[in-house]
Amino acid sequence: MPHSAKYIIHADVRTSGVVERSDVVGAIFGQTEGLLGEDMDLRDLQDASKVGRIDVDIDSEGGRSFGTVQIASGMDRAETAVLAAALETIERVGPCRANCSVIKIEDARAAKRREIVDRATELLAAFEDEQLTSDRLVEEVRERVRESEITEYNGFPAGPRVADSDAIIVVEGRADVRKLLSAGVKNAIAVEGTDVPDEVARLTQDRTTTAFLDGDRGGDLILRELEQVGSVDYVAFAPRDQSVEDLDRAAIMAALRKKVPYEQVTEEMTAREAFAPTDGGTVTEEPVSDTESTSTTSPAETEAVVGSDGHSAAHPDATAADQSATPADEAADPEETSQEPTTLGDHIADVIEAGAGTVRLLDSEFAVLAEADADDAFAAIEDAAEVPHTVVLDESVTQRLLDISAQRGVGRLIGAETGEFVKQPAGVRVTAAADIEY
Repeated sequence: MPHSAKYIIHADVRTSGVVERSDVVGAIFGQTEGLLGEDMDLRDLQDASKVGRIDVDIDSEGGRSFGTVQIASGMDRAETAVLAAALETIERVGPCRANCSVIKIEDARAAKRREIVDRATELLAAFEDEQLTSDRLVEEVRERVRESEITEYNGFPAGPRVADSDAIIVVEGRADVRKLLSAGVKNAIAVEGTDVPDEVARLTQDRTTTAFLDGDRGGDLILRELEQVGSVDYVAFAPRDQSVEDLDRAAIMAALRKKVPYEQVTEEMTAREAFAPTDGGTVTEEPVSDTESTSTTSPAETEAVVGSDGHSAAHPDATAADQSATPADEAADPEETSQEPTTLGDHIADVIEAGAGTVRLLDSEFAVLAEADADDAFAAIEDAAEVPHTVVLDESVTQRLLDISAQRGVGRLIGAETGEFVKQPAGVRVTAAADIEY
């Protein structure tokens, strides 16, 4: 096809006998020679690049041949039509009778435009598939950061908090550690098989240990061996016949909230029978006398079930084994036994649900960095010596507070209410207290 081709002539050819491609080309040149005058001689037109090569596709069947002819033309429409009409004068191809008929004259530019549209559609579809919304972009970054946080403790896959946390979660494999990281749990370590390594066994002796295992026979075997070579305080299982790595965040936190003390798992039954987070099973507990009082969950134990997004997974049933009997006449003064808030839920209750009219600045472990009157929230965030990870405010979150939080690098802003925002920075999560489950 010449570079300046404007039109393409499409024609059908049929012969009474068997012919080849060269026979058709020869017939076109021979029988149109001198027919249209010197200015329209086909060979001269090709030499001047006004006509492209003659493309012939010929097949034979039953002693006859049939096929198609295509000729690209750089001439104007009238001249191209004359050349096309000349093709229909062909009566013989080689020794055979022939019939040549023009099917259409196609605008080459229109064909190119169709190709451009088709290709552009493919490119656009591929481009749109790769697009990420701002929320999905932020979430993907967080997931990759969490995955990159997988470390090693004495050669075994572990979360970044295993080395310094008072509480650990023992899981089966590396994929389980990664899944817990995606849910914000950073103190998990993997045994990588049913053969519990000595390093992990020794670690369980010094830490509050929760075994969080698959809901199958393998999980039971790991639990039995772990108790023999180490020390297990609590037990949590994935739903029956499911793996920890297959659970979503909600299922992980639900399982950890419903963990049971190891003492409740008897030799006659598996832990999955004592603890079935999705089967509707109930946890059997020893009766508690009227003189017993429950203790609060320690910060170390709470850390095992608190996600990085600040949702507390603490549950009253989680500390059933820590209940200690205290005679009523010897009970300590409540003011002496009260503890500082250790979870996001505690801070929300103290500031927002209690109507304190204050703003509280927290670090990533929910320790209080500073507290001020709610009317001074802007100045408190702006002047904070250490950038807070979370801000809890007993007021409505305004655009002004959101902007200063984004400038300072605050990760999360929780208010009694949220207003309408002209712009929403992707780096700050804004939540109304009523929308938080804890």
